[in-house]
Amino acid sequence: MGENNNYGCDLDVESDSCELKSDHNSSDEDIDGKAEDDIKTDLKTLRMTKKDEEAEELPDLEWLNELSEDNDSDGDLVGESADEKDMTFAETARIFKLRRNLDQLDDFQRQKACSLVKARKALNLLRQRIGSLQEQRDVLEREIEHPEAEEDNISLRRLRAEQKNLCYELQREEEIEAHTDNELRQQELELSEMELEIGKFSFLQQEVQEEEEVFKVLKAQKAVKRLQQERKNHQTLQLKSLRPNTKHTDIVEKEETLSQKKIIKSHMDHNIAAEYLKKTVRRLQQQEAAKEQQRKEAMEKRIQAVKQLKANIEANQENLRVRQSRAKANALKQERQQNRLKESLQAQGLNSTRHIFQQKREEEAKRKQEEFKERQKAKRVEIVDKILLEKQMLKSKKTQQASTTKPRTAPTILSPGRIRRKLLYYLDTRTPPGTESDTTLRNVSLSSGSSSESEYQEDLAQKELLNLSLPDSLEEPEFCGLWDQNYKFPSNDKKVLSPTVAKQEKPTVVSSKLSVTSKKLGAKDAKGPSFSSKPEVILFKDFEVGETYKKKVILTNISYITNHCKLLGISAQLQDFILINFQPPGPLSTGMSCEMHVTFHPSLNEEVEGEVQFSSATGYFSVPVRCTIKRCDLEVDSQFIDFGLHVVGQTVSRTITLTNKGALATYFCLDITMPGTATHRVQMPSQDTFTQPVTSITTCDNVTKSVTSMATRELQQTDHVSEMSTVSQKCQQDPRDTETCVSSSMDAPIEEDPSDCCDITIGKVREGEIGPFESIKLELIFSPTFPGEVQLDLNMKFSDPTSNPIPIHVKGEGVGLPVWVVDPNIDLKICMFDHLYQDDVTLQSSTSTALKLTFDLCSAMRKHIEILPRTGFLQAQSSFTAHLKFVPRQSLPQDASKYFDHETGVLEVPMTVQVAGQVHPVIYTIQAIVTSSDMKFDQMEMDFGYCSIYQSVKSSVRLTNMSLLPQEFGFVAIPECVKVQPNDGFGTLLPQETLEIDVIFSASEAKPYRFQLSCKSAINRVFPLACRATGVCPPLELSHYLIQFGPTAVGDHSTALLYLTYSQCGRKPSKQPACAEGRLFSFTPPRDSSFSISPAAGRLLPGERCLILVTFRPKLEDQDIREEALHLLKAKKLVEEEAKKVSDEEPKKESVVDIKAKKLSKSSKIETSEISKNVSPIETPPPENIDAGSQSFEEARTSLLHSFTPRYSEYTIPCFVSDGDPPEENRQAQPTWSPLNTLYLKLQCLAVQPPLVVVSNNIRNYVLDFQQMTLGERVIKKVAVENISDESLQLRSSLLDVNGPFSLLNSLRVLTPGDKHILVLTFCPTLEKKFCETLEVRCQKMTLALTLRGEGVVPAITCSHSGGLLDFGCVLEKESTSQVLKLQNSSDVTVGFKALFYSLLPSNTRHADERVALLLGGYTDSKIQPVVGTQNYNGLSVFSVEPVEGCIAARQSQDIVVTFHPDHPSVNYSDQLTIELVNKSKLCVLDLKGAASSHNTYLLGGDPLTIPVESLLPPLITSPLHPAVVQSGEMEIPVLLTLRASYSMGTIKPAVRELEVGCIRTSKKGCEFLWDNLASLQQQGFSVEPSKSLVDAGTRRTITLTWTPQSGHKPNEVVQMCVPLTVKGDGTKVYNVTLMAFVSTAVD
Repeated sequence: MGENNNYGCDLDVESDSCELKSDHNSSDEDIDGKAEDDIKTDLKTLRMTKKDEEAEELPDLEWLNELSEDNDSDGDLVGESADEKDMTFAETARIFKLRRNLDQLDDFQRQKACSLVKARKALNLLRQRIGSLQEQRDVLEREIEHPEAEEDNISLRRLRAEQKNLCYELQREEEIEAHTDNELRQQELELSEMELEIGKFSFLQQEVQEEEEVFKVLKAQKAVKRLQQERKNHQTLQLKSLRPNTKHTDIVEKEETLSQKKIIKSHMDHNIAAEYLKKTVRRLQQQEAAKEQQRKEAMEKRIQAVKQLKANIEANQENLRVRQSRAKANALKQERQQNRLKESLQAQGLNSTRHIFQQKREEEAKRKQEEFKERQKAKRVEIVDKILLEKQMLKSKKTQQASTTKPRTAPTILSPGRIRRKLLYYLDTRTPPGTESDTTLRNVSLSSGSSSESEYQEDLAQKELLNLSLPDSLEEPEFCGLWDQNYKFPSNDKKVLSPTVAKQEKPTVVSSKLSVTSKKLGAKDAKGPSFSSKPEVILFKDFEVGETYKKKVILTNISYITNHCKLLGISAQLQDFILINFQPPGPLSTGMSCEMHVTFHPSLNEEVEGEVQFSSATGYFSVPVRCTIKRCDLEVDSQFIDFGLHVVGQTVSRTITLTNKGALATYFCLDITMPGTATHRVQMPSQDTFTQPVTSITTCDNVTKSVTSMATRELQQTDHVSEMSTVSQKCQQDPRDTETCVSSSMDAPIEEDPSDCCDITIGKVREGEIGPFESIKLELIFSPTFPGEVQLDLNMKFSDPTSNPIPIHVKGEGVGLPVWVVDPNIDLKICMFDHLYQDDVTLQSSTSTALKLTFDLCSAMRKHIEILPRTGFLQAQSSFTAHLKFVPRQSLPQDASKYFDHETGVLEVPMTVQVAGQVHPVIYTIQAIVTSSDMKFDQMEMDFGYCSIYQSVKSSVRLTNMSLLPQEFGFVAIPECVKVQPNDGFGTLLPQETLEIDVIFSASEAKPYRFQLSCKSAINRVFPLACRATGVCPPLELSHYLIQFGPTAVGDHSTALLYLTYSQCGRKPSKQPACAEGRLFSFTPPRDSSFSISPAAGRLLPGERCLILVTFRPKLEDQDIREEALHLLKAKKLVEEEAKKVSDEEPKKESVVDIKAKKLSKSSKIETSEISKNVSPIETPPPENIDAGSQSFEEARTSLLHSFTPRYSEYTIPCFVSDGDPPEENRQAQPTWSPLNTLYLKLQCLAVQPPLVVVSNNIRNYVLDFQQMTLGERVIKKVAVENISDESLQLRSSLLDVNGPFSLLNSLRVLTPGDKHILVLTFCPTLEKKFCETLEVRCQKMTLALTLRGEGVVPAITCSHSGGLLDFGCVLEKESTSQVLKLQNSSDVTVGFKALFYSLLPSNTRHADERVALLLGGYTDSKIQPVVGTQNYNGLSVFSVEPVEGCIAARQSQDIVVTFHPDHPSVNYSDQLTIELVNKSKLCVLDLKGAASSHNTYLLGGDPLTIPVESLLPPLITSPLHPAVVQSGEMEIPVLLTLRASYSMGTIKPAVRELEVGCIRTSKKGCEFLWDNLASLQQQGFSVEPSKSLVDAGTRRTITLTWTPQSGHKPNEVVQMCVPLTVKGDGTKVYNVTLMAFVSTAVD
């Protein structure tokens, strides 16, 4: 049926038939009964008009007409019959039409048969379904019987409902079955009819085939004729082309010659130019190299300078840290001593708070005395210094005058020693007592904290001065003198005093500077801590029991050597609460640091102190640890309140604010301690008791600054202080009477209650509770009852025993003026220029008569201040109010420069009111702060540049409020093309505030713009801002200029689509050239950005538009991942070293502190800081050495994803547009790119934390690479994903290619928060190529795309043995021999292999069939031998291989050793070895063969006498396989040798056979063989060569036997002879060789 394809492949008729086939094969319903009837009708019509009628000429068979014409004109074609010669077009058309109809009829039959098969299958499925439903119905009926018996109605209803549904479904299935059965029968009937119809046209089928054969022959003949004609025409053309025109040939040759000369000349010119160019380039390179070398040298010098500067800075920082650590250590020790003293006092039952308070007061009194003496000494030093300097100057002047004719010599200057002796002489003089007391009243006490700091500085200065050498110490001044006052010497003495001035040129510095100098002089010999900690004290403040607190401490190597750090342990009292996480970092260079994590978990509400001890290469050091409970930190805003002057009878109130900065609440009580008087003074001891030398020179500089600040606080000292100091001294002398002294000192001031005899009272709130971090305002009321000064000392006491009482001094004075101003300070607050401000001036009278008042106004303020009325009468016992108007003019700074401060703008004008009959006027003050109302722009003109009409341009300007008052502003009369933000250009500016205002300009058309923005303030002032811009019309236009991506998880992507359109703009500025040709565009996103644009460049014609795809793929930066990897590596090393640390020694317990105050004061000055120990930081590789894709890199990526926070970013992408296409002359040249055509696309991207992350180590950058795999090999890899979100995720995946090599083996499920799921992926390539697919794991919030890669490789494995027979020869029984096979892997992938023996295959049963065939004699006369031959008796395989299986690495080889080890004699050992690769392909198949003998001799050859398979059981009787032993001790073995001579064409070919005698190499001795009775053989025509010979050990000797029939030999006669062959070796064997010869006429 398909034979027409062979000769009609290019015919239209065949294409039509193919279209009919495809149409009919599409579906079964396309063929209906009408089409079948039409086909039958056509076939009948064609059969009736077989050869007589002429078919109409078809339009698609024009080639048939040509064929028929060719047949008619061609008389040379030879046909097989006369009918073939007379074939017409009608007959040819009839053939093809018959073929088409017959093919259609066959297609109908096949479709009917296919439909019938499908219907039968559907019917079988329906019947199986009905059967299963019937079984279910029977089961339900049996189940219904049980509930009916138990009367279980609920189960009965349920089962009956199920039975009803099942019966309904069964009924429906039976109906479908009946319908399907009817359709099946109908289709069978139709198929039978169709087969019957086809049978009717069987003769037509045969006829058409015959005619097609004839047509095929005709067509072939025509093709041959055409081919001959084409060959003739081709030969003719070749002959014509061989006669070229000679002139044309000459011209071509000349042109070739000229072009060759031009080429040669151009080459020469090019070589010359290249030589000159090389020289020029070489010279330029040398110049560049010289410049580069100079630049490197300069850069190296800069680097060295920077390094030196850095070293100096580090040295200074180190010195500062050392000083700070020492100061903190002293403070910490002092605090510890106080705590221990407090604990000891509490243990003795004393009031520790009271005792400490007394001690502080005593120390403060002593400190004030010492400070006063130091100030006196400093002042005396200044005076003496001036006197000595003046004397020195006078002497120098006299010396100059006396030696006018003599050369000048240096004046005699007093040495520092003499000056010091003179200073001590003056310092020994005592000051009068009165002067001392007066000076004491003018000084103010300092806090205890400052005292301790000064003591520390003094001690530090002493130590540093001792470390200095004599010449160095002389360079610094010893006392405060003229060096701090920048004294200028007279001009005529500059040269004389230059040596002294040069020495004293540098100002005096504090003692800390001395420490820095000493460190610089002997940096490497300086002693101190080699490590500094940050923070220096590990402080857990205000902790709560049960909570956990963590701190990170950074230890820095501040020594000058490479040091290390090792944790020894912590104090014993901290071991139950403190957990140290520290990993020894190894050697640390100077300046390097390491981290330590301290975790504090308090279980007791007690303060704990201790230290963390370390060891280093330079010694031991420790970091203090302090854990403090919640405490009260109480203070008041003012401890001195002055009510000022007030008229008697007036009530004035003031408030003080009590603030608790601590975390512990307490109760407070404000009590009156004693009435304040001005007669109490603090008695200071005389100078005789001051014996400490002056070492600190800082007080000299700060005396003048501290006098004013200390003047008020000196008045707070009362007799109570002196009494407490006396009591404290007694307690120090006799510690036994401490309790008595404390009680007496505290009870002394509480003798009477003076609350009723003072004009100063406390408000309603006198006591209460103040919470943590709260403030409470307390009111104090002053109501003077009589003129005079009133003072009151208040004491703020607290219930917290650790909080000291706060003393508050209150002062007020009452006056008795009859007329006074109710508010003497008229504060107008902040005022602006040229604005009116009003207030009232109220005067009060206490007289019984009316008084005349006159308000005075100074001339300087008459333009600015007005009082109405200026004159008035104040009635008796009443008030008078005048109206004050204040209008500050711009001339106020010039008019009232006496009262106005230009810098601060403060105006303070004293005013008076003249009262008739009163000598003193009433004084009041007008206060105001006058400020400007200006607002200022940071630029006078704003230039927007070129602005596209499709986009808006934003520019920023800064607006500053120059006033001290808030001002409201607003931009008014804004053009339509401008927008002002924020808040549409309206807002409020705070004083001196600067606000950045965004001005957005949107050009509506292409033209220049100039306009002005007006900013108007609330007081109607206008501030203009000039603006200009140029509108342009780009040729291209974006559909969207702003893209806002939604929240996109890291690893996911978001896309956006927009269009770039080339639309002609009618309004173009003159600067833009008109262009109607194509435009090039190019988007330039930032490098290594997280988004991409496709296409990024292209070309657009007018009216075209391009679809632009913008993809946002948030990712983690490699630098951030590498830094996180370093952090994780450091943490890992810290954990590892923390696990290995062992504490070397236990911390020593501190001894009990002595209670005596004398020892306490001495111990406060002792250094408590231990020797610091150097700690080396952890050595970690630089971030650049961490490879992307490594395990640490992926772990860092996972860590960052777990802690990822949302990141918002904005990008503005320019799209550059060309002015047109490149010039036609050079299309490779770049066109012009105008900035006027540039478009800008703004992207707003939000990256969020992915809910799903990959946590497997075998995946790199979301790529799972299976590497190279051999074809057919399957590998499985697992990928774990984790849900790091707070919601459950329903995982789904995309479909992989069903025909591809990748497969997902497990299903996806719902992932709860924190849960993990493992994806099992497999890769099994079937083709030799690279594969890449994307697996998308989807959830509600993101899509995680995993790229699967792999490559299929054909294994290139070769074997040293190509296959076939592998003969091991003959060996002795129970011995073995081996042969080596070498497998070479030439591919780049590891390939696995397996060695299989045919005899050991469990599923192979073919050898059993072979054994049956052998037993039945199937192999008797055949050369085919069984695959598996004789095996060993012990059950083991006679052949073994090593290794049985393995893998061959890429480009490597593997040796396979095959061993033959028989355990009994036999010549039929055989097996088959197959080397199979991992993809089940066979590399080679080897037929193994071997023989075993009990002696060292053997004979091979001859015909088989027995079957090649023997039993594994030892033989019970002697068989032919086991030679018999004759009486002479020789073994006789029968051998059959058949010789067949061939007879052909009257000639006889002799028969030749061979035997081989071998000797096994067991010793150096060989064997020999000998034929007997050779004469009888020769008589029968046999010849043997050789008849006897020696055989060496390990070799074989071939024996050739030839039989030549004698004359007269009958063809069917068999010649038989028996000849013994004796073989002698380690034993003698006799082979009875039977020779059978005959002549055969059969062909071989």
